[in-house]
Amino acid sequence: MNRSRYILALLTFVTIGMIIGSLFQLAFINRLEEPSGILHWENDNEATTLRLGYVKPEVLSWSPRVVLFHNFLSVEECDTLKAIARPRLQVSTVVDTKTGKGFKSEVRTSSGMFLNNDERKFPIVQAIEKRISVFSQIPPENGELIQVLRYEPSQYYRPHHDYFADTFNLKRGGQRIATMLMYLSDNVEGGETFFPMAGNGECSCGGKMVKGLCVKPTKGDAVLFWSMGLNGESDPKSIHGGCAVLKGEKWSATKWMRQKTTF
Repeated sequence: MNRSRYILALLTFVTIGMIIGSLFQLAFINRLEEPSGILHWENDNEATTLRLGYVKPEVLSWSPRVVLFHNFLSVEECDTLKAIARPRLQVSTVVDTKTGKGFKSEVRTSSGMFLNNDERKFPIVQAIEKRISVFSQIPPENGELIQVLRYEPSQYYRPHHDYFADTFNLKRGGQRIATMLMYLSDNVEGGETFFPMAGNGECSCGGKMVKGLCVKPTKGDAVLFWSMGLNGESDPKSIHGGCAVLKGEKWSATKWMRQKTTF
């Protein structure tokens, strides 16, 4: 009888211990999965800069190579880039393939500006630059200055390639190999980023159904796409455009990356 009671007590103790252990494990897993509970990273400056636990990559296309990073920027970072840019916005231009100089065109109807070298040194901008470098695996010195753009209703950017067709622009840094396009505003209708040679279905581009892949502008998200293929040649399939904005303002920030250092 005493032995039976001892075994029963031992089994009860072990069972309770297993239950408590399982509860601790569940609590630990939940804290890892929830961004608000990433306690093991809270004092890690590197992890904070890279927004580990927040940024979620999603491959949208392998040919052309297009990756969507959810939550790439914080709300503060989005608003800071807009605040820096707003006073200096000018009508956007496109590159003349013969001279390499910019000129106004109906191909592109937005307004924009480039951050300068002093603004590039701001801690918040440096954090963004480092994140772009890590997630794209391209050295930060190979990047051009960030350009901030604003598209108002009816404004757009017709399909185009980011790589250069002239020799003038290749002199500093070589060919553009990839682009990180970051969305800075919410509550926008239309304004999708359109890849006509990606995907096999249809999508809404400025309220019209088109063949290809469309990425909705969501504040904090970023799209990384490659203008150069794995063979080292410019990829014609990387053609893309900005669909017409139907309602609201679409703000974005673009970082072009080159083969070699740009500064």
